[in-house]
Amino acid sequence: MPRPDLPPLGTLEPFEATVRHGSMTAAARELHVTHGAVSRQVRGLERALGVELFERGPRALVPTPAARRLAATVRDALDGIETAAREIARRPPTGPLTLSCEPTLLMRWLIPRLPDLAERAPDVTLHLVAAGGPVHFDRDGIDLAIRRDDFPFPADTHATRLFAEHVGPVHRPDAPAAGTLLHTATRPDAWDDWRRRTGEPYPAASEQTLEHFSLTLQAAASGVGTAIGPYALVHDDLARGALTAPYGFVPDGTAYHLLGRRPVESDPRTAALRDWLRSLAAEPGPS
Repeated sequence: MPRPDLPPLGTLEPFEATVRHGSMTAAARELHVTHGAVSRQVRGLERALGVELFERGPRALVPTPAARRLAATVRDALDGIETAAREIARRPPTGPLTLSCEPTLLMRWLIPRLPDLAERAPDVTLHLVAAGGPVHFDRDGIDLAIRRDDFPFPADTHATRLFAEHVGPVHRPDAPAAGTLLHTATRPDAWDDWRRRTGEPYPAASEQTLEHFSLTLQAAASGVGTAIGPYALVHDDLARGALTAPYGFVPDGTAYHLLGRRPVESDPRTAALRDWLRSLAAEPGPS
């Protein structure tokens, strides 16, 4: 069947890699060819389409909106071809998955549960990276990321919801009821959000701000004051009796997601990881 509008197929992979990296040099390095070879293929694609796909400056190569749209389509097609080829060849993907996770969630929730992952999904091994905010999969060599949806995810990112964020005041059981309110620079509106959602004033004798969220939770466990604690991050302290949550927990309107460049079902390892993460039930049960 003739396809008169289909561009030369050999131009598409170099083009997609150039858009993804924002650099022909990086694309050439990934594809194990020369910079000149990538440049010729991209120019060939532009001639075939009759449009310029990049704004070329002295030091910058910026893809046009049309180029980004085409690159996303090419990327999905290449991913689908790779998945089908793997299934036909019966070659399951191997090796560790590089997983980026927000630092406090990584330290207080994910790492303590890794022995359970090894027992329940022995084919899944992880290389962990502590990071937050936007994810740059190719630049940073990341396969997957766990992020809270307090910022917009890119349109070409596949996001799988894991669990909702629930928050509530937490303090050491022997701490005074109206002590010090602990704030954090990374979630400065946590107390105001909780008050708005619950209508509770929560009295306090004083207030203190710490730089990182993990520090407020450690300060609360040490008896310094009361912090707004996400359930997933304080679950283990509650179970040990190191913290108490006198008002329980309420959803704060956000949720954690597993992010990737490809659909989670395209790799049995990512599907198993998704299922395991969801099984951890990082949300409080009905009160």
